[in-house]
Amino acid sequence: MKRRKKWMSVLVPLASVLLAFVIGAIIIAALGGSPVQAVAYLFKGAFGTPNNIASTLVKATPLIFTGLCACFAYRCGVFNLGGEGQFIMGSIATCWVASTWGIEGPGATLLCLLFGAVAGGLWGAIPGILKITRGLNEMIVSIMLNYVAALFMGLLYTSVLREGNVPQTAAVPDATQLQRIFPDLRVTWGIVIALAVAAVVQYFLFSTSKGFQLRAVGLNMTAAEFNGFSVKKYILYSFIVSGALAGLGGSVELLGTQYRLISGYAVGYGFDGVAMALIAQLNPVATVVVAYFFAVLRTGANTMQAGTGVPTSVIGIIQALVIVFAVAGTALVKLPNIRQWLSNHLEKKGEVK
Repeated sequence: MKRRKKWMSVLVPLASVLLAFVIGAIIIAALGGSPVQAVAYLFKGAFGTPNNIASTLVKATPLIFTGLCACFAYRCGVFNLGGEGQFIMGSIATCWVASTWGIEGPGATLLCLLFGAVAGGLWGAIPGILKITRGLNEMIVSIMLNYVAALFMGLLYTSVLREGNVPQTAAVPDATQLQRIFPDLRVTWGIVIALAVAAVVQYFLFSTSKGFQLRAVGLNMTAAEFNGFSVKKYILYSFIVSGALAGLGGSVELLGTQYRLISGYAVGYGFDGVAMALIAQLNPVATVVVAYFFAVLRTGANTMQAGTGVPTSVIGIIQALVIVFAVAGTALVKLPNIRQWLSNHLEKKGEVK
């Protein structure tokens, strides 16, 4: 059983990507383009120069955080669809601390990151509290909070913290910005923070007793409660931690890439994170890989269009197909007949070896 699950956790995402690219190739050919040439330009745009590689890492960073946010919550059996709002609230708190406190020195960036994580965690706690105290649906509450956070951010960059005649906030001070790893490249220490956080989440979920209990609650809340686990405590805990992960991502994005709040900031990051967590089968390390894959597609899309004339919307179609195939594949392998066939096939394969 464990062996089958391990195979499926790898096979389903890979098959999803392959099928999505096959259909994408058919679409490109139907548009009169060359699929091989399009893929070549796609990867050239993502890896062709050091700057392109750096841009890919920059695009992957926020996706890693929102992916981890969804992954952590879903492991506890709750559906946090508010990653975008928590990401935004982390950015808002960071912007406020960095712009109004006048802090300097080596601890300035760390303090801003801390406030971003706390703000995201507090925003994430709201649907958790309403779920365990009032029984409200966490998906609806967390989605609505996304709109509240976005509108609140709009109020700040158009009025309260607006800089001049342009609807945006002032850039955060240099003292609080995340430093570049290499002076001539855009990539900052934010990607290192993202990878470190992913490693911590992986270790917590799969190598600690608390992580085991949290996953047990996610697998069967009734059985977990029967065995003495405080289900309500873990539900609230998962919302706070997942919100903090998204909030930290918002802080890293503001201090390392955007530097200011502006219209269109963080649009789509939350739901992208949900998709990546599902494709990665709720595995934190795999979530990093999926986030990087999506970043490769997005970084290389413009180069592909410039070199071949294939519109960047094709990349959006491929991304959507990967998500659809991954979710559908996960559901299919749980069907009794397919599950039995896979078990028999893997057993025979093991006997041959």
